[in-house]
Amino acid sequence: MAGRGIDMKYSIGIDIGGTKSAVLLGNPQGGEGPEKFILRKEVFETRKAGGPMAVIQRMKELIHQILQERGLSTEDIIGIGISCGGPLDSREGIIMNPPNLPGWDNIPIKQILGEEFGLPVALENDANACAVAEWKYGAGRGYDNVIFLTFGTGLGAGLILDGKLYRGSSDMAGEVGHVRMERWGPVGYGKMGSFEGFCSGAGISQMARMKVLERIENGMSQDLCQGMEDLDQLNARDIAIAADRGDELAIEIYRLCGEQLGRGLAMLVDILNPEIIIIGSIFQRCRHLLWPYAERVMKREALEASAAACVVVPAQLGENIGDYAALVLAAYNFGEKEATGNGCG
Repeated sequence: MAGRGIDMKYSIGIDIGGTKSAVLLGNPQGGEGPEKFILRKEVFETRKAGGPMAVIQRMKELIHQILQERGLSTEDIIGIGISCGGPLDSREGIIMNPPNLPGWDNIPIKQILGEEFGLPVALENDANACAVAEWKYGAGRGYDNVIFLTFGTGLGAGLILDGKLYRGSSDMAGEVGHVRMERWGPVGYGKMGSFEGFCSGAGISQMARMKVLERIENGMSQDLCQGMEDLDQLNARDIAIAADRGDELAIEIYRLCGEQLGRGLAMLVDILNPEIIIIGSIFQRCRHLLWPYAERVMKREALEASAAACVVVPAQLGENIGDYAALVLAAYNFGEKEATGNGCG
């Protein structure tokens, strides 16, 4: 490839989602900005591809296509990084049966792609991958103790502790969405009143439906939906828009979410004593609706010294975080680990 440095190495990233997947070519030395780091991206619909083996075959084809178009060989590639929802076995590289990927039962994707390309392959759940991405290229740069919270459709955490990605004994560390915050409340992660139930897109929608239904059945006015038939259409984005317009019920819903977020943050601060907590997705877009309540509760509930040592910020990589997450796994596991001895562990 013209203009490529002699020692230049690229990374291949694969972001596997329940609806869409992406294959990417990246430049780990490209510096800030997706336009320099992300050199090529091909997206396809996961479920239309015909099951896990057909999806993996499509990934192989796209990787070969991208390498050929760029004039690259596998010798120019440092490794392949795969970001996917769990549960999975990161050490063995097996996708075990994610709820958003029906039929993906015990798929040895690391072995399959490793044999195809003769490259090292890293597999991590999406929360861990995003944590590494924000740590290396986003808001977490320069910190050794970082927590990343997904706060999207669901809620999970990726943990960087003492400068290393912490997975736990069975790849289940960071499943904070399963923690019960209240005896009753919206259901998340299969548990009523869980952290995910209160602090996720699905949870915000549930709270809105409960609040609107309560008002309708009591003959009270509300402007979030036209009637009972529209309850299922309520979503976190529309409720945020209504809150920004001054709708009192929408503001109340985000207040409840923010207060529970504050309680969850206090728990994480007290247990893990992080330097920084980075929150993605909904928090990025709705920080102004959530943080005033979350900050108040966090400071009240957490140990003062621990809270004072920690900052809470929105994710910096924005809509590109999934792309960075997949690409950085290869660079981090197989590039910097060899150069510095500081790998994922």
